[in-house]
Amino acid sequence: MHRLLFVLLLSAAACSRQVTLQATPAQAVEVQLKVTNRAAQAVTVFVVDGGTEYTLTTVAATSTEIIPVRNVAAGSTVTLRATLADGSRSYTRENVVLRGVFEWEVP
Repeated sequence: MHRLLFVLLLSAAACSRQVTLQATPAQAVEVQLKVTNRAAQAVTVFVVDGGTEYTLTTVAATSTEIIPVRNVAAGSTVTLRATLADGSRSYTRENVVLRGVFEWEVP
């Protein structure tokens, strides 16, 4: 009987592991765009980094929005592009060095 109790206690101790779960912190956004859209219609804002184009968001007509720029490291030199909702016109700004909050007025 003592042997059975010993085996049960030993197996229970061997199976009980302490598991610690840690949440991975969200990646901090290092750079942001402050886009002021002065057009009469919405614009879709893009950033081009190293030949890769990222769609950021759509900014409503005659409004300002602060947009986090993910997937682009601070200090990167990029091209910004904004396209009117109807596709009739695009605005670009080349050789922008992203640090902190970069302000851009369209058009």
